[in-house]
Amino acid sequence: MAVIEVTDLRKRYAGHQALDGVSFSVHEGEIFGILGPNGAGKTTTVECVEGLRKPDSGEIRVLGRQPGEAKERIGVQLQHTHLPENIKVWEALDLYASFYKDPLDWRRMLDDWGLADKRNARFGKLSGGQKQRLFIALALVGRPEVAFLDELTTGLDPQARRTTWELIKRVRDSGVTVVLVSHFMDEVEELCDRVAVIDKGRVVAMDSPAGLVNDEHQMRFTVKAGEPELIGLPGVTGLTRDGSRMVVTGRGDFATAVTAQLARQHILVSDLRIDKRTLEDAFRSLTGGTR
Repeated sequence: MAVIEVTDLRKRYAGHQALDGVSFSVHEGEIFGILGPNGAGKTTTVECVEGLRKPDSGEIRVLGRQPGEAKERIGVQLQHTHLPENIKVWEALDLYASFYKDPLDWRRMLDDWGLADKRNARFGKLSGGQKQRLFIALALVGRPEVAFLDELTTGLDPQARRTTWELIKRVRDSGVTVVLVSHFMDEVEELCDRVAVIDKGRVVAMDSPAGLVNDEHQMRFTVKAGEPELIGLPGVTGLTRDGSRMVVTGRGDFATAVTAQLARQHILVSDLRIDKRTLEDAFRSLTGGTR
């Protein structure tokens, strides 16, 4: 069942088309990723769905309602979340809990999110990972059915990032649908069931991370002499060249067809290797190589 449905979303700022017909749906119980380069329209999209920003046109349904009507049933961790430096952890949770009719017990959340020993710590004294745990707890204290997490691990060290990933999995396992905005490939591959790739205000692809990669491989080599003619060979789906360095993308047994063609044309190559296509490769292909 779709808990979020977005259709033909458009938003323009001072001559810049930030969103240009964005459409997607999010299924109940999944971690749905929104991936794209900086400035692609990811945060604008999510802010429209959350009801924080009004689109110029398009249709948004969250849990069967207009975004503003569903605010009691969603939890939000914004891209630039901050709290007063001197507020204590328990005070922040108590404050946020007061916004809801039936919040979770924030005292228990201190234990659940590894913050019990930081109960009386001031926000400004927390580490990056501790702040992120607090932000997740604040997003969940109202018992949301859908949680929006925007660029959650930016600026964290590798250990803190992986700890945060495990927390996100726990959120999903508790029955909450998660919408995760990110530009980190490893994060999307680790967490997301499906991904919408946004570039220049449009959804350019939507699939599982594995589906985006699509089981393609890349054959890389340096041409020492000659001009290979490889387009149109069985299984070859793409070809790029940078000086003498060539990358051939393909599926199935394309490598056999490529090596046979090189032999027929008496093309000398070196440094040949075959790599499986990565999500990074798919992303660069879909977004024109921008990050």
